[in-house]
Amino acid sequence: MTPPLTPSTYTLGSHTVGRLGYGAMQLAGPHVFGPPKDRAAALRVLREAIALGVDHIDTSDFYGPHITNQIIREALHPYRDGLTLVTKVGARRDAAGAWLPALSADELTQAVHDNLRHLGLDVLEVVNLRIMFNMMGPAEGSIEAPLTALATLQQRGLIRHIGLSNATAAQVEQGRRLCDIACVQNQYNLAHRHDDVLIDALAAAGIAYVPFFPLGGFTPLQSDALSSIAQALGATPMQVALAWLLRRSPNILLIPGTSSVEHLRENMQSLAVALTDEDLHALNRIGAQTTSA
Repeated sequence: MTPPLTPSTYTLGSHTVGRLGYGAMQLAGPHVFGPPKDRAAALRVLREAIALGVDHIDTSDFYGPHITNQIIREALHPYRDGLTLVTKVGARRDAAGAWLPALSADELTQAVHDNLRHLGLDVLEVVNLRIMFNMMGPAEGSIEAPLTALATLQQRGLIRHIGLSNATAAQVEQGRRLCDIACVQNQYNLAHRHDDVLIDALAAAGIAYVPFFPLGGFTPLQSDALSSIAQALGATPMQVALAWLLRRSPNILLIPGTSSVEHLRENMQSLAVALTDEDLHALNRIGAQTTSA
């Protein structure tokens, strides 16, 4: 049976972007702190991403901090028409590299201006509010105050669209009552499927879902199962995991990150991995225990 065609684009804010983008977090140093070991290599990866057709790059000024945005500007400015840069605010780094909440109106305003300056932009296309009630995962709590602060900056013309990151379903619902939400960015993959219901609800509303850690949270047994399926398909486990995400829902936009040109090219080839219904059934079994827990 011929696998069904997977949609190649989706709406992000006011743009239509390719569903396989690029996450710039790994362009900073170890633990996303300090400069990269090889700045020239980081520049090459970004330029190759654009050459391969990437038109959606995810970043933040707290990567480094400042380093990743500065590298993006050096590599790509002036930016090609149609390139959508998405950034995040809501966190900061201390002198030791720890991740700390930065959700006050003053901190969010400063973060937006820092992103504008380091990226060389007059307006940020999409800004995700990174909810920091729990660094390790979504945690309940009102987001009215920080989201209202971002909406004020949007009204001032500094932000075009607002998204949420590390959000619960209740926070997404609250956010949509306060302003238009362009995207939601949470951890989700074959083995970590707690957002299944949320993804479907967002798809029905025409809102993009951007999963991170496409291979995070796998047990050795799950990894073995994924590797076996990948071997049968003549692909790498990462390529199969990305291909599954592309098939999971048409509103999913991917932002796999890498500091290697070779790895970047490998990730982009996941667009050509054709999963049959039988493949999908086998892959879905990997996350069945997580989903039912």
